[in-house]
Amino acid sequence: MEYYPLLCIPEQRKYTTIIPMKIINLSESNSILNQYVAEIRNVEVQGDRLRFRRNIERIGEVMAYKISKSFAYSIKEIRTPLGTASASTPDNPIVISTILRAGIPYHQGFLSYFDYAENAFVSAYRKYKDTLKFDIHIEYIASPLISGKTLIITDPMLATGSSMELTYQAMLTKGEPAEIHVAAIIASRQAVDHIAGVFPADKTTIWCAAIDPEINEHSYIVPGLGDAGDLAYGVKD
Repeated sequence: MEYYPLLCIPEQRKYTTIIPMKIINLSESNSILNQYVAEIRNVEVQGDRLRFRRNIERIGEVMAYKISKSFAYSIKEIRTPLGTASASTPDNPIVISTILRAGIPYHQGFLSYFDYAENAFVSAYRKYKDTLKFDIHIEYIASPLISGKTLIITDPMLATGSSMELTYQAMLTKGEPAEIHVAAIIASRQAVDHIAGVFPADKTTIWCAAIDPEINEHSYIVPGLGDAGDLAYGVKD
């Protein structure tokens, strides 16, 4: 009888595919959006609050149009007075969540395009311990259920990303969204990296009209534009 050595087949290695989060910087391509961002940054234009708010709103409209291209679409038959027409329209149930207060005109820009969307509002603010240190507090949330829906969280300025993270955690008390879009006008690179680390990468897209390189010791974006809430509605006490 002949004996043969035992042939061992190595256990097949399992590899985990890491899906990178989609980060879209709209300033990298030319569009009228860059004009609106330039104007809200411009100190010579910022004194006009009406124009500032309208530019914030217009940026929200452009951003909504860009995001709409990522939705699921299907053909519907539309009855007209003379017959029927086919139209490919979005199927996504949408919830627009906005961080108060600077986010109000930005939210309106999104709502002008997604007029069928449900809406959520979250109050997130900085509570300062001293001139440089602060905590983020959330005191209020009004939101529909978000399970299985497309959640768009809007905030004009993403400085550290902490307010956005806490807002997302607050929204999760209303369910688990099918997909998430984080929409900012100006974000710091630090905030983008932070969001990319705490949001689910497989279903989150970060949209920015511009990404600035840093924040200063007061956690304001540099070059940024200043305090968006104060510029839109007046200096708070």
